[in-house]
Amino acid sequence: MGGKSICKVDGYDGNGYTYYPVVLIGAGESCIAMGCRLKEELGFDQFRIFERQSGIGGTWWINRYPGVACDVPAAFYSFSFCQNPNWTTFYPKGPEIAAYLQDVCNKYGLVDKIQLNTDVRECKWLEAEQLWEIKLQHLVTGVGDLSEYDRAQKIKKEGPSAVYVAQEIIRAKVVVSGVGGLVEPKIWPDTIPGKDQFEGQIFHSARWRHDIDLKDKDVIVVGTGCSAAQFVPYLTKEYKARSVTQVMRSPPWVVPREIPPLGNKGWEEKGPWLCNNVPGFAKFIRYSVVAATEADWKLFGTEPKNAKFRASVEKKLLDHMKATVPEKYHEMLTPNYGLGCKRRIADDTWFPALNDPALELTTMPLTSISAKSVTLGPGRTYPDPKNTASKVPDGEVTLPADVIILANGFETTQWLHPLDITGRGGVKIPEIWAERGGPQMYNGTALDSFPNFFTIFGPNTATGHTSVILASENMCTLALKFIKPILEGDVKTVEVKKEAEVKWARDVQTALKKTIWNDPGCRSWYKTAEGWNSTTYPWSQFNFWWRCTFPTWSDWDIQYTSKGLFKKRAANLVRGIALFATIVSFMKLRKGGLSATNLLKQYARMAALAGATTLQAIAGKI
Repeated sequence: MGGKSICKVDGYDGNGYTYYPVVLIGAGESCIAMGCRLKEELGFDQFRIFERQSGIGGTWWINRYPGVACDVPAAFYSFSFCQNPNWTTFYPKGPEIAAYLQDVCNKYGLVDKIQLNTDVRECKWLEAEQLWEIKLQHLVTGVGDLSEYDRAQKIKKEGPSAVYVAQEIIRAKVVVSGVGGLVEPKIWPDTIPGKDQFEGQIFHSARWRHDIDLKDKDVIVVGTGCSAAQFVPYLTKEYKARSVTQVMRSPPWVVPREIPPLGNKGWEEKGPWLCNNVPGFAKFIRYSVVAATEADWKLFGTEPKNAKFRASVEKKLLDHMKATVPEKYHEMLTPNYGLGCKRRIADDTWFPALNDPALELTTMPLTSISAKSVTLGPGRTYPDPKNTASKVPDGEVTLPADVIILANGFETTQWLHPLDITGRGGVKIPEIWAERGGPQMYNGTALDSFPNFFTIFGPNTATGHTSVILASENMCTLALKFIKPILEGDVKTVEVKKEAEVKWARDVQTALKKTIWNDPGCRSWYKTAEGWNSTTYPWSQFNFWWRCTFPTWSDWDIQYTSKGLFKKRAANLVRGIALFATIVSFMKLRKGGLSATNLLKQYARMAALAGATTLQAIAGKI
């Protein structure tokens, strides 16, 4: 059921609804890519993109902390089908990336396909209708920029009308989720008392409060991940904070940013001109970055050759650290785990900023807060408190505090959260995952019992060394191979087989055991508390491209329409005739009955005749 066009069904009736052939969830880079490919590759524009936030760009719309930037060269952090030759720097800031994504939407005519301030709450498969029923909430403008937790608190305090103005039920033939992994910020830790007494401001870096003046304020920063490394250097220099204390649990591996051809200044001055005017130059830069990042794949293995390579890189990084930061931080910033275990930080500002006397780095844990101060310690989280030879402070100290900034990451293991999805027989995705050991999807894209449902950048698709946009494009390629026959009316439903999905997840987890990510000494947000790694992909990105470009069709349960079944049988017949004709023809050639030229002519006539007959039969059926 369901047609090829957006339409109203029983619009006069109170139970009427809008039907969309394809619904895309999220207006970040994943669904922007899918929307572009639907229009360009399939010539299809009967879809809608629903976005909870008030703007286009996903993570690049919502993350507005000082210094937010891409840590992958922009030549690679952009769509292969829509390159930007005008990047102003090799590693552009967040606003420029958001502008690029919006320009892509303009170019491909997606803007009128995107419905902002609309939260997709539930998706339920209707077996009888062979459609997805979707519950939408039309939000108060701007409320979608809050986290799920903050919206829930707002409803609790002010009522539902403070968050959404209406709810709507729609239906769709195909649903594609572009719900990102870095969506829901972690909330205040329950283990740290005193939050209610604090008279200052507390906020997460992913929801930066630009209305809060940091000048002459004592600021506490919790976390030393990629975001913190980008914004902390701005706090004392640009925002004029009186003091900044950065609380670190364990040290990250910090990698100096690659210097582009011509150097940073030279690239900014001449890079755009070269990309616009020298044929092939932009592609050369992109492919060079691709090759360089893919070469880093050998960092993640556990074979002796991988360990040797990793050790050589680690030595260079430690030398860089010791040459850049004050000596008092050398021990504190020397990781005790292998490079690649956690997400690396590409940095050229945080290490130099640690020389600022107004900035203090500590591994004494935040243990409590009061009205105008915080208490750190007693003890330390790194190095091991049992190491009595360590010179890293482990006492207890109370510091003045006006503002606390959380940079403690995201709820990365709650995939698709807070979306509630119900498949065949009323089964829900978390139930399947709990039964099978943890979050998983075949190729990060599909799950059995959820027909015509695809995810872009689902579980086990992050690589740790390359561009997320490339991975997203690969998943779009895979999904489109199954969406196309559905939209053409040849297929009713597509669903990955249970045995294929289970085998896929088992193979992934087995392969991960041979990587640095699952090393016993590696603790990271890639894994759950139980040790299930639902984040990283255990093979190279080339491997992922191959799997997405050339799918294993036998892993899928495809229910054809009568039209599609006839076309499939006709195609099989043509292939059979062609194979038979080839065998017969070469047998004749072997006997010397025909010359090679006459053989080819006869074969061409037979193929043309078979093709014409098949096309006439198909035309009569359509």
